[in-house]
Amino acid sequence: FIARELRSKTIDAVSKTGGHLGAGLGVIELTIALHYIFNTPKDKLIWDVGHQAYPHKILTGRKNKIETLRQENGLYGFVKRSESEYDTFGTAHSSTSISAGLGIKTAQDLKKDNSKVICVIGDGALSAGMAYEALNNAGAMNKELIVILNDNKMSIDQPVGAMSAYLTKLLSSRSYSSIRSIIKKISNKFPQSFKKTLHRAEEFTKGFVSGGTLFEELGFFYLGPIEGHNFDHLIPILKNIRSNTLYKPILLHVITKKGKGYKPAEESLDKFHGVNKFNVTTGSSVSKS
Repeated sequence: FIARELRSKTIDAVSKTGGHLGAGLGVIELTIALHYIFNTPKDKLIWDVGHQAYPHKILTGRKNKIETLRQENGLYGFVKRSESEYDTFGTAHSSTSISAGLGIKTAQDLKKDNSKVICVIGDGALSAGMAYEALNNAGAMNKELIVILNDNKMSIDQPVGAMSAYLTKLLSSRSYSSIRSIIKKISNKFPQSFKKTLHRAEEFTKGFVSGGTLFEELGFFYLGPIEGHNFDHLIPILKNIRSNTLYKPILLHVITKKGKGYKPAEESLDKFHGVNKFNVTTGSSVSKS
C-alpha cells in the first residue's frame, strides 16, 4: 500500500512540475525498505546523483512541498543538505556517493560513532573511475561501508529469484557471520591446504548466485543480485546487513526496473528519465502555453 501511494504521489508531482521521474519510480520499494530498516538520519543515507531522490523527499517530511520541485523557493531537484537533515550529502554530479560515504564513515570511526553509512549508486554511475577508486579505498581501509548497487539496466533473469534471495539472506545473516569467524579462527590451526578448501567452498556458494568477483577482489563482501521490487527479499537482507559483524564493506546488488509501475514510463525508450509536465493518463507532454 505504501509503495503504491508513494509511486502515485511521485508521478502526480512530477506531472505538474517536470523533472526526473523514471529513476525515482525504480527505487520506490528500495527507498521504503532503507528508511524502514535503518535509523535515518542518524544512519547516513547517500543517493548518488540524486535523480532518484523524489520518493526519499516525500518520505522525509517534504510530502506537502513535493509539488514545488524545481520551482522558485521550492524543493531542490536533487539532494541538498540545507533542505533536510535526511539529505546527508549534496548531489547532482555522478559517481561521488561512495567517496563521500567513505569520508563520513572514516570520521565516524574517529568519533567512535557506530552509525551506518549507506550509499546508493546506479550501474551507470558505477562506470566512472571515481566510484572504483572509492571502492578500492573502502576495501583497503576495511571500513564498514554499505553500498547498494541499483542495477536497472539488466532484466530479471533466473538467478534473481527465490534461491538467490534465500542464499543472499543466509550469507548476510549474523549467524553466518559468527560461524564464518569461528571457522576462520579454527582453520588457522590447520594446514594451508585445508584453509584453501574452506575458502573455495564459501566462494562456490556465493558464486552460485552472484557475479561479484570484482567487488570481492576490491575487498567487499558481495551479496546478490536480488529483486529490488520485492519487500520479502529486501527487508530481511537489509536487516541482516544492518546487524552484520563482518567488519568489512558490503555491496548489495539490487535489480530494479526504471519507470516501474507507470506504463508510459516503462514503455518509453528513456524510461521517462527527464520529462516536462505531462498528462498522467496518457504520459503525453503538456504544452507550456
